[in-house]
Amino acid sequence: MFSKKKNTSKLDAEQRELYENARKRTLQKKRLFQHFIIFLIGAVFLIVLNVVIGYKENFMPLGYNWFVWAILIWSFLLLAHVFNVFITNKFLGKEWQDKQMSKLVQKQKEKIAKMQKQVEQDFPANPPLHKNTAEPEVKPELKADNERFKPKPDQPDKPDQPYNT
Repeated sequence: MFSKKKNTSKLDAEQRELYENARKRTLQKKRLFQHFIIFLIGAVFLIVLNVVIGYKENFMPLGYNWFVWAILIWSFLLLAHVFNVFITNKFLGKEWQDKQMSKLVQKQKEKIAKMQKQVEQDFPANPPLHKNTAEPEVKPELKADNERFKPKPDQPDKPDQPYNT
């Protein structure tokens, strides 16, 4: 009545997981797009730096200008990024990860069962020892109400002792 209502999420665990997966995927694609834009700007900058400004014009490894090699290496890295986002993630995505996890959990359960069986073989549990000779249980007899307060016959020399002890 006086307590504030707690803001409980209406999304269950599966929906939350789907949302997180979609968020991560969107972030991956966003970073790929950013990488592509930076690649284009960087490639234009390298070409301008060499051709227009003339920075290291005479440096030509393997017969090509240095900016060509830089752009080729960078394009290879961009291609690897594209491969990672679109191809690897498709084959090695959430389903693949869940499948691998279940396989590993199953292997671990099998190893634990095997180890448990080995331990039980090596160190069998001793059955509890039971006494074959049953001793009679000593149960105090119930006395009638008037007998509980009478003095005990084996103690006539203690007249000062109360009867109900």
